[in-house]
Amino acid sequence: MTPVFLRTLSAGALLLAGILTAMPPERASAQDAGALQINWEVRNRFRLFREERDFLLHVENARNRSILAAEQSLELQSEGRGWARNMVNRLCIDLQGRVNQPCTRDNTKENYLTPIDHPVTVRLVGAVPVGATCAWSFDDGDGPQQSTFDCAEPINLRVRYGKQTVATVDVSSGSDPTQRVQTEIQVRDIFVAGLGDSIASGEGNPDRPLALSDEGFCFRSYLGTAGAQYYRPSRHGFKGGRACEAPDTLANWQRYSALWFNSPCHRSLYSYQTRTALALAVRYTHIAVTYLPLACTGASIGDGLLGSQRARECPPGKTGVCNTSVNAQVAELREALTAAKKRQPDRTLDLVLLSVGANDVYFSGLVADVIVETATERALFRRSGVMASVDDSRDALARELPQNFVKLREALKPLVGGDLSHVVYVSYANPALADGGVPCRGGRAGFDIHPAFNADPQRLARVSTFVDTEFLPQLKGLATCSRGALCRDPEADRMTFVDAHQAAFADHGFCAHSGNDPEFDRSCFAENGQSFNPDIVSAASQPMLCGRGASEYRAYLPRARWIRDANDSYFAAMTYPQGLPAASQPTDIHDATWGVLSAVYGGAVHPSAEGHAAMADAALPAASAVLGLDAVPPGVTRGFLPQLLPSAKQ
Repeated sequence: MTPVFLRTLSAGALLLAGILTAMPPERASAQDAGALQINWEVRNRFRLFREERDFLLHVENARNRSILAAEQSLELQSEGRGWARNMVNRLCIDLQGRVNQPCTRDNTKENYLTPIDHPVTVRLVGAVPVGATCAWSFDDGDGPQQSTFDCAEPINLRVRYGKQTVATVDVSSGSDPTQRVQTEIQVRDIFVAGLGDSIASGEGNPDRPLALSDEGFCFRSYLGTAGAQYYRPSRHGFKGGRACEAPDTLANWQRYSALWFNSPCHRSLYSYQTRTALALAVRYTHIAVTYLPLACTGASIGDGLLGSQRARECPPGKTGVCNTSVNAQVAELREALTAAKKRQPDRTLDLVLLSVGANDVYFSGLVADVIVETATERALFRRSGVMASVDDSRDALARELPQNFVKLREALKPLVGGDLSHVVYVSYANPALADGGVPCRGGRAGFDIHPAFNADPQRLARVSTFVDTEFLPQLKGLATCSRGALCRDPEADRMTFVDAHQAAFADHGFCAHSGNDPEFDRSCFAENGQSFNPDIVSAASQPMLCGRGASEYRAYLPRARWIRDANDSYFAAMTYPQGLPAASQPTDIHDATWGVLSAVYGGAVHPSAEGHAAMADAALPAASAVLGLDAVPPGVTRGFLPQLLPSAKQ
């Protein structure tokens, strides 16, 4: 990986660069072999992480790997429990979404949005004489700081934000002449914001997934008769009433919830936005990344980005009144940027990662229309506005979404200095494709967590075709000011668009299977859609027909499917949304409404951590290009800068 090189070079270094560029690669390498150089890098440069050990875990797993391959490696290391399960408690943003000001990172208090300095490690590399002594000097314009160490020792220091520090080292070894090596250190702190909906927030991937019980938990059905009950796995540790005749409180049940680093919005460290920002910090050693995640599950442009929206749930373990409203994301970002500029007038928003539009065209309603089969539930959901048809979505796509995009563009433009190319719009992937783009055939497999679910093949095919041929192309046109999109100034209004991941998802929809899938999935999630014990007497103690305990399920193991199905959603999160209107609130925790919602509100038909990693692999090159992180001084061979240039003033 090529780090960002220094912004300024001495005239001698530029001359040397030109000479080396003209040499054949083999000769240049031989000529430069052993030359002393000063190497430096920013420590713990993903500033969301309070502790460097969390950042270094990602650095180690990213070596010569894609983000997807790194995620798969981390999944295996954690035995499917997930790498974020403990990191979630070690962030500079609390579980309510509030930025910690100051945030104590590696025992040093820092202002998160406006750092005044950055920790760096400096080393002398090359043919360093054994036992040589290094007299170091670091000067940021206020006079040099000097110290002497063995040359094998790295130097840790903090360099001031926005200022260049000249590092000089005099190398002494016995009777040999003293060598002087010099370079300039200047950290570029990149401010990245994440905006959007559930795809942007990481829905489906709680930072600490639910711990499941091997025993059953009763739900009622909408029919309401004594026999209209069914059992599914309960939450581990829950000692309250598991039978439908034994009601219990939400507060008791919620103590055993999955954990998100922001529960009201189901923000997750596994989201492609977090993984992209983190990957920038991992790859480029001369930058720091200040990341502000604001995306929220359920958001549309009007309700979520430009206006407030309903929260998904309250943080686990909290009692009292639930704050069911979440502030508008653009307003939150504007407020954060204004506060930052008061402290640092030159502070700018460098990059926005964005995915939005699906909720504007009622995509969750399309999913409900596909998977809800029984007449009672379909009638109830139609009346409550939960379901939508392709015609409903098509009308919104033609009428509402283009106008909403105009409003969003105008709101974002002043935040990025008028240049919307700094907004990287990452498109959706079709969740219903496998085997190279063949639509999933439907059925109950993966959706038998609820008795009323059965993915209808014809409705599924219609939705899949609509997504591929109408929704995704129209989104691209809106983001890039093409296909007749309403853009006042197409050059300035055009967002940077990413959809390279869509081809990979064509093999990994919710119906994809592999012999390498987790053994529990292959044994217990039946392809005929009969995974759960229908006998309510025996299901109370053993809800799985396979005879194994649900506690064996692991949300974070590699799978062929990169899309969570409804079974995954329940097993990973089992969410009971509390931000619903009062009329939709269930009467108790066994209520039929919660039986349905707990099967889908934890991320059904959303990317898994692997899917988000694949999206981040697609977004990373675009983000790097927008930020100019791969730009190099003219005449310098890209990729060989750190090795070829001694950065020395002899």
